[in-house]
Amino acid sequence: MATSKELSDFLEAVERRAFKQTAYAVRDDHAALDIVQDAMMKLAEKYGDKPVAELPLLFQRILQNTMRDFWRRQKVRNLWTSLLSSFGNSEDGEDRDPLDTLDVEDDSDEPSVVLERSQTIKLIESALKKLPTRQREAFVLRYWEDMDVAETASIMGCSDGSVKTHCSRAVHALASELRRQGIDKLGLSNLISSKLGSRS
Repeated sequence: MATSKELSDFLEAVERRAFKQTAYAVRDDHAALDIVQDAMMKLAEKYGDKPVAELPLLFQRILQNTMRDFWRRQKVRNLWTSLLSSFGNSEDGEDRDPLDTLDVEDDSDEPSVVLERSQTIKLIESALKKLPTRQREAFVLRYWEDMDVAETASIMGCSDGSVKTHCSRAVHALASELRRQGIDKLGLSNLISSKLGSRS
C-alpha cells in the first residue's frame, strides 16, 4: 500500500504532464487545472491506499473520466439555448420535463454561432438569478450539473414530478425573459448541439 509520501511524490511527478495533456484536450488552461486537481483529489480520497504500482493506471482512468464529465457539462451548457428556443412556446402542462423529449442536431462551429451562444448563455445566467429558489435549483441540477430527474429529486428532497414542474416553469420563465430581450431575432433556434443521452 502506498504511504502518504509515496502518494504525494506520485502526484507531484505526474502533475505537470497531466496538466499539459488535459490543456491540450480541453483547450482551456483554467479548466485543465481544475480537472487535474479534481482528478488528483479523487485519487487521494478513493485510492490512496492502493499499491504504488497501480496509481498510474488509476490516475489516468480518473483523469479521463473527469475530462468526460467536463465535456458533458459543456454540452449541457450549450443545450440551454436550444432548450429555451424549443420549449419556450410550449402549451403543454407544466409538469413535463423538457429534457424528456429533447431532440436536437449537431451544432455548428461557425464563429457567429459561437458568439451568439456565448451572449445568450450570459443572458440566461442573469435571468437565472431572478427565478424562485426551487426553480433555479432544479434547473441548475438538471441542465448544468447534468443530473437525471431521480438524482435531482433526491438532492432537493422532493418527488420526480416536482422536479419536472420546477424545471418546466424555469424553462418557460427563462424563455419569456429571452424573448423580452429580443433573443428570437438572433436566430438562436440554429444554435443546437449534440443530443444528451437518455434520461430517467
